[in-house]
Amino acid sequence: MPKKILIVDDEPTILKLIASRLQAHGYETITASDGQEGLSRARADKPDLIILDVMMPKMDGYRVAKMLKLDDLYKGIPIIFLTAKVQEQDRETGRLTGAEAYLTKPCDPELLISKVTELIG
Repeated sequence: MPKKILIVDDEPTILKLIASRLQAHGYETITASDGQEGLSRARADKPDLIILDVMMPKMDGYRVAKMLKLDDLYKGIPIIFLTAKVQEQDRETGRLTGAEAYLTKPCDPELLISKVTELIG
């Protein structure tokens, strides 16, 4: 059974690009286009991993990650931040929310795939 990955980003092009790349590597993908929807999908679908943008409408990625990591049912789901926020302070905030990885856009697709593989096989 393929591993399920939730991709949360407010850019439709990025969602499609990441989803197709992951599907080509045998992963099942679910998408959400804002933080609120991402949190709902994470709770409803309990994915094996979440790829999360930071700057999104309704709820930012840091808040989504924090809410999931504070919940015993979801805290074990690895989170990869994929964001345009490149400052060291942003990376530190990502670490403090419990994310397992912090990648910046534009991201080399092979780097993303290797991170996913490292975290969930």
